[in-house]
Amino acid sequence: MNSPKPYVIGIDMGGTNTVFGVVDARGVVLASNSIKTRKHADFNDYIDELHTEIMRLLSSIDAEDKIFGIGVGAPNANYFTGMIEDGVNLPWPTPIPFAQMLSEKFGIPVAITNDANAAAIGEMTYGAARGLKDFIMITLGTGVGSGIVINGQLVYGHDGFAGELGHVIVKRNNGRLCGCGRTGCLETYCSATGVARTAREYVEITDEPSLLRDIPVEEITSKDVYDAAMAGDELAKRVFEYTGNILGEALADFTVFSSPEAFVIFGGLAKSGELLLRPLRESMERNMLSIWKNKVKVLQSELKEADAAVLGASALGWEAKPLTVTMVQPASAAPAAPMA
Repeated sequence: MNSPKPYVIGIDMGGTNTVFGVVDARGVVLASNSIKTRKHADFNDYIDELHTEIMRLLSSIDAEDKIFGIGVGAPNANYFTGMIEDGVNLPWPTPIPFAQMLSEKFGIPVAITNDANAAAIGEMTYGAARGLKDFIMITLGTGVGSGIVINGQLVYGHDGFAGELGHVIVKRNNGRLCGCGRTGCLETYCSATGVARTAREYVEITDEPSLLRDIPVEEITSKDVYDAAMAGDELAKRVFEYTGNILGEALADFTVFSSPEAFVIFGGLAKSGELLLRPLRESMERNMLSIWKNKVKVLQSELKEADAAVLGASALGWEAKPLTVTMVQPASAAPAAPMA
């Protein structure tokens, strides 16, 4: 791209870390870094640190005045309004006018979308979903996110919130309490947090020997469960069987909605590989409506965990416009009928 501003910034705000990178028009991440999302109790302090670290990164590659726009993927971010609304995995009160605050801080146009949507855009452009027009991205991190692509277009819905599959209820009775306030959401079982939660329950309700008993029960993490399973621990393996079974059931249900060619599995928990994917595939096929049996693929992301969301977010940066936030008009504010 022959432009005085040949780069964009992609920002992926996760529940734990915020990763950012400088990306050129070919989709090459020229430089990247990260900060802790939850480090600051005040969102303004978070914005200040993000600005400082991004400017330091730009200075390191002599790109301070070469940024066309900024694209952001963040939990419950609304593409239409530029707001983070109801960020259940974030430490700050919402809604947050993130796009506006970031644009004012940097003096650069900003566009924002859900973090899972950003990952889907990155995967469609550079990863396992290249060439696919109908797929669903499932991100397994601190929570469970999703990005739905139909006929090559990301689905936003009428208000910008379409695709919150992590909050589909999979346990109607006695389900786990979710950060969204409901019970039984997919996220409470199939996120990294959910895996740790299952492991703690197994340790507490059984007397079965396990490497996980060497760890204080409240400190068990999904990484601990993975390490134990890889060491042959039967209890830890059953945690992944349980998780994969629930996720496979959910994917079979999601198939009915949009008939995707594939599900692309992304995020920290996806690194567990066949420990999770084998029971997931078996459960999905077992619960799949017959017309889709053995027709829907389950793919692992081909991009590095940070790069997929950063690249997807950066693609929004090329479309970012100066501070013109389109607010969705509430239904109660419908225009009056014309005078007769």
